[in-house]
Amino acid sequence: MDTRDIEAAEHRPENWPLGRLLGAASRAVERAWADALEQRGLTHAGLIVLHLLESGFDSQADLARIAQVEAQTMSRTVDRLVREGLVTREPDPNDRRRHVLTITPAGRTAFAAVRGLEDEVFPAVDDPEALRDALLQIVRASRP
Repeated sequence: MDTRDIEAAEHRPENWPLGRLLGAASRAVERAWADALEQRGLTHAGLIVLHLLESGFDSQADLARIAQVEAQTMSRTVDRLVREGLVTREPDPNDRRRHVLTITPAGRTAFAAVRGLEDEVFPAVDDPEALRDALLQIVRASRP
């Protein structure tokens, strides 16, 4: 085996360190996911908001806390969803400091349109449950 063959072998993904491999896989999936959402008129942040609203949360401050983003970041995401008619934002009649968010029928339709999108976008793996478990371990270990 000559030097070029050895160099080529070192650059094949199966020989990469785990951190590089995980980073490359993450970027590839993130790009495909963002493109698929964009084709459906959504962003990743917007999808998170719609998901949380569908789950029963309705406070903009709660959404920011649960999504682990700054209040200003959540406000910009909600502003976009309001402009697009996917969400409404009204002052809480019982607490003027609080805003109540509601998903609109158009928002429900947009959210329903992305159900199952993961199956279309993400490459098939031999053991999806094992992959999910490993990713959950990584995420949980990295949380404060």
